[in-house]
Amino acid sequence: MVRSRTKVAERGMITKLKEISTAPLPCKICSAEAALFGVVDFAKHCNEARGRRLPLLGKPVYYHRCQGCGFLFTDAFDDWSEANFKTEIYNDDYIEVDPDYREARPTTCAKLVQDLFGASKAELRVLDYGGGGGLLSTTLRSSGFLDAQTFDPFVADFSRPPQGKFDIVTCFETLEHMPDPTAGIAAIVSSTKETGLVLFSTLLQPPDFEAHGVNWWYVGPRNGHVSIFSRAALVRAWQNHGYLTASFNDNLHMAFRSLPGFAQHLLKQA
Repeated sequence: MVRSRTKVAERGMITKLKEISTAPLPCKICSAEAALFGVVDFAKHCNEARGRRLPLLGKPVYYHRCQGCGFLFTDAFDDWSEANFKTEIYNDDYIEVDPDYREARPTTCAKLVQDLFGASKAELRVLDYGGGGGLLSTTLRSSGFLDAQTFDPFVADFSRPPQGKFDIVTCFETLEHMPDPTAGIAAIVSSTKETGLVLFSTLLQPPDFEAHGVNWWYVGPRNGHVSIFSRAALVRAWQNHGYLTASFNDNLHMAFRSLPGFAQHLLKQA
């Protein structure tokens, strides 16, 4: 097993976590009581299955789980600024805990968008929300999508809020990074046309999640995975904004007010 020492691990954390609370918290999705569910070290990340383990930092991150909708979350980062996240999580070492985010994931997701919506590419405005370095939108434009843009608050070149509204907003591996998912989804909705669609990925809790607890691989504070959805929580989160949801599988989903014409063919798949 490879043990990797990163710059962050060597210097320790600079930013303080929110003061620990073991008392139940209100759920960030449905406001029901969320009891303490488990605790992990800040160094826990989602690439450990590939043999990459970081030294423990001795910084506990407490996760609570809603007794109503099953949503799992931590409030440890609720007081952080964007600068704090850039320093501690979305820094030069991030590639070690999410090696797919630069090329593999945006390339795969661009192909998915092409396969699903390529027939209408000349008429659709597409926004990749939380799109990192912009590879997905660049790939779409090179394949004939006339208007494909990127927004990511943590990447300087794409941090300017998008102008206007879009037919399709893609949001791959982003919702789980939102300390305030209600505000995050509201921002996505504000960029989506009334007749538009959000295509997104976030891995839902498995049926045996309680057996795994916070040891489940997708719970990774070093990745910024602070919001882990159950299916009920996902439906409720979008329903709070007047959106319906449909899932292709436990990881790929779409949300919409009413399914737009350019997506009617997806009814058989979702």
